[in-house]
Amino acid sequence: MPIVGMVGGGQLARMTAQAAIGIGATFRVLAESPSESASLVTHDVSVGSHLSADDVSAFAALCDVVTFDHEHVPNAVLTSLESAGVLVRPGSAALRYTQDKLAMRERLVALGAPVPRFGTVASVADVLAFAGESFPVVLKAVSGGYDGKGVWVCASPEDAAAVIAGAAEREIALMAEEYVPFRRELAALIARSPSGQGAAYPVVQTVQVEGICREVIAPAPGLHPVVAEEAQELALSIASALGVIGLLAVELFETRSGALLVNELAMRPHNSGHWTMDGSRTSQFEQHLRAVLDLPLGSPSLLNVPGFTVMANILGGDDPDVYDRYIHVMAADPAIKVHFYGKEVRPGRKIGHVNLAGTPEDSVDSLRDRARRAASYLRWGTEDGE
Repeated sequence: MPIVGMVGGGQLARMTAQAAIGIGATFRVLAESPSESASLVTHDVSVGSHLSADDVSAFAALCDVVTFDHEHVPNAVLTSLESAGVLVRPGSAALRYTQDKLAMRERLVALGAPVPRFGTVASVADVLAFAGESFPVVLKAVSGGYDGKGVWVCASPEDAAAVIAGAAEREIALMAEEYVPFRRELAALIARSPSGQGAAYPVVQTVQVEGICREVIAPAPGLHPVVAEEAQELALSIASALGVIGLLAVELFETRSGALLVNELAMRPHNSGHWTMDGSRTSQFEQHLRAVLDLPLGSPSLLNVPGFTVMANILGGDDPDVYDRYIHVMAADPAIKVHFYGKEVRPGRKIGHVNLAGTPEDSVDSLRDRARRAASYLRWGTEDGE
């Protein structure tokens, strides 16, 4: 088997390492430290910085194909690897559209994909010209944001002025977007191989709290089949147009009129796909490996048709000792699957997730309640917490 190298040692690399074992792939990780999430479970670990061309190049020399668990490797480093003949999947040309939100929006418009109205801004006057009398308005860092960081919902010109001042101090370029009063958020996760084969997972509903994904429901309850197919086809067409190899997650707004708008793109395993570890015939992590190795893609279908699978993220609480609470959750609901990331517990930090694959007889509400209670107990020691 070729050697797959993943730049980044976070939980996505950790769970990809698990999938690599199953398909017999040799898997290497470039991590910032020996204590990172993936370093703790991966045999072949190189310690270095994803920002260093020398570190990334030395790591790539040990691999047959290089992929990523985040989007923060500088584009110049990626193009240098490609010039040296390294197989980079997805490539620099595709990853640019996850690193630069303005370029992403402009490219999607050129492709005819639906997006919120947007524009560049550098001053309060620019924001006022963009928003007119319509507040709130959303300001975003053009690059570097994730998990709600780098996104500000401004209710007034004064809010916008504070964001612009802070961005100027840190030399952060900003763009503005219209505030979309959406009905809910959806995600369409697909995979694409170098041979052009594509596979689309069921469209899911995601629940965000303060910019962090807290819950995923697969498939999205009550989503019309025509709209679901539209979302899958949109994601597949974007992947093809951008030349994506591997996974592509397209985060979507479902507006109150029922229309879809593209919010964000991610070209890697994604939080919206963690449910696939226990609810799909092929996990997103195995699928990503299959895609970057140009193996035939696996079935993305649900295991429990016509049932639902719910994922709930576990955030750190005040007590770092989760072992006793873990035992309680396993005993209280044996159907719950707990996935920990090996991270130090800090308040609000993602330290794991729970999956619950229901039967056709289980209601969505009951599955969500059970998953939330498990995640709450692991965080707070009570089943009725946040």
